[in-house]
Amino acid sequence: MTHQTFPLEEHQLPIEKIDSDALYVMEKLRAHGYTAYLVGGSVRDLLLGRSPKDFDISTSAEPEQIKKIFRNCILIGRRFRLAHIRFGKKILEVSTFRSGDTETDALIIRDNSWGNEEEDAKRRDFTINGLFYDSSNQMIIDYVGGYPDIQKKVLRTIGQPFYRFRQDPVRMLRLLKFQARFGLDVEPATRIALLESRQEITKSSPARIQEEILRMLESGASESFFRLMTEHGMIHLMLPAFGEYMESAEGEEVYAYLKEVDTTFHEPPRPLLPRPVLLACLIYPLMEKRIQIRYLDREKIPHLGEIAKEANDHITEMFHPFFNLSRRLRGALISILTSQYRITPIEKKKHRRIRVPNDPDFDLGMKFFEVRCSLEPALQVVWEEWTQAIGTPPTEGEPHPRPRRRRRRRRSGPRKEES
Repeated sequence: MTHQTFPLEEHQLPIEKIDSDALYVMEKLRAHGYTAYLVGGSVRDLLLGRSPKDFDISTSAEPEQIKKIFRNCILIGRRFRLAHIRFGKKILEVSTFRSGDTETDALIIRDNSWGNEEEDAKRRDFTINGLFYDSSNQMIIDYVGGYPDIQKKVLRTIGQPFYRFRQDPVRMLRLLKFQARFGLDVEPATRIALLESRQEITKSSPARIQEEILRMLESGASESFFRLMTEHGMIHLMLPAFGEYMESAEGEEVYAYLKEVDTTFHEPPRPLLPRPVLLACLIYPLMEKRIQIRYLDREKIPHLGEIAKEANDHITEMFHPFFNLSRRLRGALISILTSQYRITPIEKKKHRRIRVPNDPDFDLGMKFFEVRCSLEPALQVVWEEWTQAIGTPPTEGEPHPRPRRRRRRRRSGPRKEES
């Protein structure tokens, strides 16, 4: 096995920054005679001075062997068999060392061939994600040249980039994701392979790509990510109607929403915005244009039922043909888009009485309206009127309270008989 090791004196990654439960899992696996390392994104993030979202572990133990050691373990996945070890609400993901062919461009269908640690490192996507951390001696283990690439802030595939992108086209989105999040430079051969292989993205699982995009909307780097997707022609391949809008000058409205989400609405202690609200940031500006053309230019005021239908049709057009939103996600998104025309109606009335709808998703509509208020401060007055009508100002992460309905009083006395 050819590899380099980097001691604590060189990498300066204090063990105190590593999740205590992850340290416990690795120690227990070693006590049972298995190799176990911290791996992938957590090692990368720590070396880049970031706080990891997850602490994933790779081990020589197979899934069934892991399950025997940890009573709080469940096994998941078919394409990629994994062990999930629960500590309260926290889940630590433990994978078995795998092998993989990095020298062909055959699409990866299954990924359950066990291997050794070197094979596991070399089957990963980018060098910065191929590092191991051994908590027993606080050593970084590098089989792929990832440590110097992190020092130089360079993104490079492990192996031949054309092969690696065709094996799993989602890696191309992940490349842009890491570039957006960390401001890394893409190695020239990897960039060329991305541009020449981008058509392969349509062979990927829509569910996997949808999840990657939703995660990027939550990442705090969504504006940069969508700009890179548009510049590289990726978004247009998956979502032609949305891509065409993003390539136009009007697409800057969407970037303004994404920038606001990345900054104002991504700073602690604020919780992450719900996913339907984030998706609304992508398509609301074009929804406004749609209503303008179909109704207002014809001097017609649409009622909320017509707006809800337009919202449903708009969602279909924007996410066709690649994404198939779940019924729950689509319903919440329709509610958010429609509620904006309830909160700020097209037809202004001087003495309009505010009526809070009995809609379980209306709190999401108000959360999106809060984003609109950040972009248009003049809307703040309307925000205050609605929060006052609802009862109490909404606190972060809590739904809006619903107004109590008056119960009908029963009439006293005998009911009058029909004649």
